[in-house]
Amino acid sequence: MIWLNGALVDEAKAEVSVFDHGLTVGDGVFETVKSVDGQAFALTRHLDRLARSAAGLGLPVPEREAVRKGCEAVLAANPMPLGRLRITYTGGLAPLGSDRGDAPPTLVIALGAAAVRSETTAVATVPWTRNEHSAVAGLKTTSYAENVVALAHARRQDATEALFANTAGQLCEGTGSNVFVVLGGKLLTPPLAAGCLAGVTRALVAEWCEAEEADLPYSVLREAEEVFLTSTLRDVQAVGRIDDRVLPAPGPVTARAMALFTARSADDIDP
Repeated sequence: MIWLNGALVDEAKAEVSVFDHGLTVGDGVFETVKSVDGQAFALTRHLDRLARSAAGLGLPVPEREAVRKGCEAVLAANPMPLGRLRITYTGGLAPLGSDRGDAPPTLVIALGAAAVRSETTAVATVPWTRNEHSAVAGLKTTSYAENVVALAHARRQDATEALFANTAGQLCEGTGSNVFVVLGGKLLTPPLAAGCLAGVTRALVAEWCEAEEADLPYSVLREAEEVFLTSTLRDVQAVGRIDDRVLPAPGPVTARAMALFTARSADDIDP
């Protein structure tokens, strides 16, 4: 069952117009939320970011309780132990082209099964950069084409994630993850000004593990003692290989972050 514009609809009947601005030009924002036994993890933080992304794109800010109601309805209608709850909010019906129409936004909430990620993974560097000066920098928009290209590149390197630098040559983020490094024993992560997304898991790990934000050259990936990724469905995932470089995975700092995140997230479903 899918939540579509205020009501539960059978998946086979959940239809969005081919003229929806989210389809024609990628004019939309979204959130991916982990669900555990029918409960959405950190939903309040995700709804906060959905509102920020919508405002940043110039869309009407979605009514929070209406979105929360839709999430609860979809979770109740689709029971599963571990799920990927996807909230998509677009510019709605519009003429072909970049101009928006007068129709209300489209809201779609869907749930799919998720698998538990492995503790370690491999990542690849890519020749493309994030533009930290972009009009949509830091917004979680549905315009994911460059992520699709970068992730396909990583898959060809037998990796599950691609890591970007920004235009200044600083470490930025992955296609769908934030990155932390251990350098000189300190746990560091790029600041939001580097152009990375304000990840919900990133914020929790930074708070719980006392990580510091720092401008980091992209070359830090060749020097860091440990590297790990954070995201909604990865939680904390150790990086055991970057291109051809092998790292300890998980190292001691990463292992501590994993244990802390597991314990703290189990204690509070909406931290």
